[in-house]
Amino acid sequence: MSVRIAVFASGGGSNLQALIEHFANSDEAMIALVVSDRAEAGALARAQAAKIPAIHIRTRERPIDDVSADMLEVLEDQRIELIALAGYLKLVPPAVTRKFRDRIMNIHPALLPAFGGKGMFGNHVHAAVLSAGCRVTGATVHHVDDRYDEGSIIAQWPVPVLRGDTVASLAARVLRMEHRLYPLAVAALARRLRAPDATSGLADVFRMAASADGIEAEMSSLAGLE
Repeated sequence: MSVRIAVFASGGGSNLQALIEHFANSDEAMIALVVSDRAEAGALARAQAAKIPAIHIRTRERPIDDVSADMLEVLEDQRIELIALAGYLKLVPPAVTRKFRDRIMNIHPALLPAFGGKGMFGNHVHAAVLSAGCRVTGATVHHVDDRYDEGSIIAQWPVPVLRGDTVASLAARVLRMEHRLYPLAVAALARRLRAPDATSGLADVFRMAASADGIEAEMSSLAGLE
């Protein structure tokens, strides 16, 4: 039976779309629910277009216990086993992270623990990377706990920072990597839920990511930093 995945997203949902496409014909897992804290989020429209149940759970100016109760209710109703955050900008309530311990994950557009924490999301991250003069950044998939970006790291992949990069150009390069890495990492964790003693998993993530179209060209610029 497929692992049922909920995706939490606050924005347009490009990482959600990558997950939808990856699992569209999969027997391992399926995107069974999309949750957003924003009623106007593009992620909800993507879910509806894919005929995936989608729900807006308002978090602003609400007691955290009420938010937790709403989340846990819908997660139980949809029989969710794994949660993938995809641009979800709110801190997930502790009651939810406890319930889904080791079964809730996120992708961050930098190599944690650098450039993480509250307020470090999207272009804020890329601007900080450029300001620091870094020559390499990347994407990190990590477990989620009750603090921003402090859960244990599951997988990382480097992305070069090139001379002349702007926030926009760097963001686009990192996002391309996110779209490759995150579906593979989510699939690996889903397999592990079904077969906890299996030896395959993250090794397959790195092998498949490295063989993905365009990765070699993307990474070759690390040597020359063109």
